[in-house]
Amino acid sequence: MITSRNNPKIKNIVRLSKATERQQQNLFVVEGFREIDRALRSAYEAAQFYYCPDLCKSEQNNELLKRLPQHCDQEAITPEVFEKIAYREGSDGFVAVFLPKQHHLANFNPSEKPLILVVESVEKPGNLGAVLRTADAAGLDAVIVCDPRTDIYNPNTIRSSVGCVFTVPIYTSTTAEVIQWLDKHQILSYATSLEASIPYTRADFTQASAIIMGTEATGLTEAWLVAANHRIIIPMHGIADSLNISTSAAIVVFEAVRQRNNS
Repeated sequence: MITSRNNPKIKNIVRLSKATERQQQNLFVVEGFREIDRALRSAYEAAQFYYCPDLCKSEQNNELLKRLPQHCDQEAITPEVFEKIAYREGSDGFVAVFLPKQHHLANFNPSEKPLILVVESVEKPGNLGAVLRTADAAGLDAVIVCDPRTDIYNPNTIRSSVGCVFTVPIYTSTTAEVIQWLDKHQILSYATSLEASIPYTRADFTQASAIIMGTEATGLTEAWLVAANHRIIIPMHGIADSLNISTSAAIVVFEAVRQRNNS
């Protein structure tokens, strides 16, 4: 059992809270039974596993231990040590270190009529996580992150997605490359915009479709507004002229799902 908060392994987990360390070491941290369970079920490779017997449920611990690869380093830790590496309060005593997957857009072979969500330059990891949770609930074919400004494996992304960051196919690329990719695969793009737009309920999402969304602060870049096949808007009836990107995504995505279920 690891009892020292100054153990080198424990210190390194703390370092992995920084994006630069995650990139350099090609590792990231997952906290909580549900999130670790979803990562393992989605074929993510665990490199290290830490559990606190005083905090975790033995049946959950046994379930995770049985599914870890043989080469995975497994360590019991004290509550004091767990407190140092835990990212959130009231956690359940599990922390694991995983290897990331590749998210190259070139590896994505879409179905005949995919429904895809494209988000451009999302800055807040919590927003990205919430978008991924919506994407999982809606059963989207993929989420494409253009010109990402936050790390997919940021602890806040993982936490706010409740592990859906592992269950949703995610690809990253530049805006220019995604525009070319959509055109190549004959996927219609629907860009959210305040100008020259039709209400999202009047758009036809039953075809191969990509819903394009920007940040609530600046919206989409001009490149998307020019390249998009259609511009759509969520009508506002109050003084607000924008919504959080995760809220907007949920509204439009589930309208698309409704249309497809009724077609």
